[in-house]
Amino acid sequence: MLFRQAVDARRARAMADNREVVSLQDRRLIEMLGLSVDGEVDVTGANALKEATVYACIRILSEAIAKLPLKIYRDDNGATKATGHELYSLLKLRPNPLMSTSDFLRVMEVQRNLYGNAYANIECYTRGPQKGHIRALWPMDASRVKLYVDERGILSSNHNIVYVVNVDSEERRLKPEEVLHVKHMTLNGLIGIPPIERLKTLVQSAAQGADYINRFFKQGLQAKGLIQYVGDLSPDAEKVFKEKFEQMSSGLTNAHRIALMPIGYKFEPFALSLVDAQFIENSQLTIRQIAAAFGIKPHQLNELEKSSYASLSEQQRQFYVDTMMAILTAYEQELTYKLFLAPELEQGYYVKFQVDALTRADIKTRYEAYRQGLQGFLTPNEVRAWEELPAKPDGDVLLVNKAMASLANVVRGDGGDSDEEP
Repeated sequence: MLFRQAVDARRARAMADNREVVSLQDRRLIEMLGLSVDGEVDVTGANALKEATVYACIRILSEAIAKLPLKIYRDDNGATKATGHELYSLLKLRPNPLMSTSDFLRVMEVQRNLYGNAYANIECYTRGPQKGHIRALWPMDASRVKLYVDERGILSSNHNIVYVVNVDSEERRLKPEEVLHVKHMTLNGLIGIPPIERLKTLVQSAAQGADYINRFFKQGLQAKGLIQYVGDLSPDAEKVFKEKFEQMSSGLTNAHRIALMPIGYKFEPFALSLVDAQFIENSQLTIRQIAAAFGIKPHQLNELEKSSYASLSEQQRQFYVDTMMAILTAYEQELTYKLFLAPELEQGYYVKFQVDALTRADIKTRYEAYRQGLQGFLTPNEVRAWEELPAKPDGDVLLVNKAMASLANVVRGDGGDSDEEP
């Protein structure tokens, strides 16, 4: 197997360099403790959520997709909701007995952004009259899922792609049609690239910066410095003085208090401040770079210095067009292809998000768009449905200007006003 050969080659190179190879069990324990083998800040997997900007970006993306209704349509001389399909309520309300659709989508999107891939097992009935029909969709921990390209048919004779899931130290093999797989950016079309892996340096810098600020506050906002002493000190005396001085000057309780120095000692603080070190500018640059990598707009992270009401509306539209549209399309295509049978696909069934929640403008702009749409291609009941209002008996007819009369009446000549000027 290509993947196994790559792992063996990497392990051989590590041993050749006289470096210790950490076993898988030890590495998992270290990751659970939030530590790192290399002594750096561990930002792999869920540990990346400890960094504020990464947490905010993933929260925004997961909530943006979780709040959108997911429904089934059928394209049969016009798109209509397929409310009678057996999967309609499963996708709209509850993909499995333990999760709502919102929870399911949120889990999938968080996994996709942390690990580059989001997986869900398609559970089907194995007996009874519904045998073979979809029963539930279960998200899987992406860190426990491996995808193998079986070119020689060793694992399966019918499929060249096999998903191997580690569940309680037991490996289970799943066929492609048993797994929903939504990817992040990909190089080969099969496996997504973990964004945190590519942003490791930026995320570590942000995490280390936050840790530095935290330590700075714990030290009572006091800068480090150099103590000068004329004379010689024994190692023991130096140790005692250092401990006493830190006990007297460090910590929030000692902030801005008077510190007494013995005769012969002089304290000179370092003149390097956060502003001198351009710490604030570098931190803001790191935040913007991480946000840009996730497709998050500045105003969504409360960066409002150069924003106005008009620009915020445009940025929100750009967020949908530039960021969310590609993500939603990936979900829609995977759900449509994996959940419907071939005859259903031929009949025009497909899954689609309702993106009105992302694109809805203010009420004045929305009503002006309705007014223009009602002049020939929208019915009053379609508009009322978008506003979640009950339908009217005569609301399924098309209207036309001038007097917004029924188009059918205008054609018959018994309705509408004359086009001649008075």
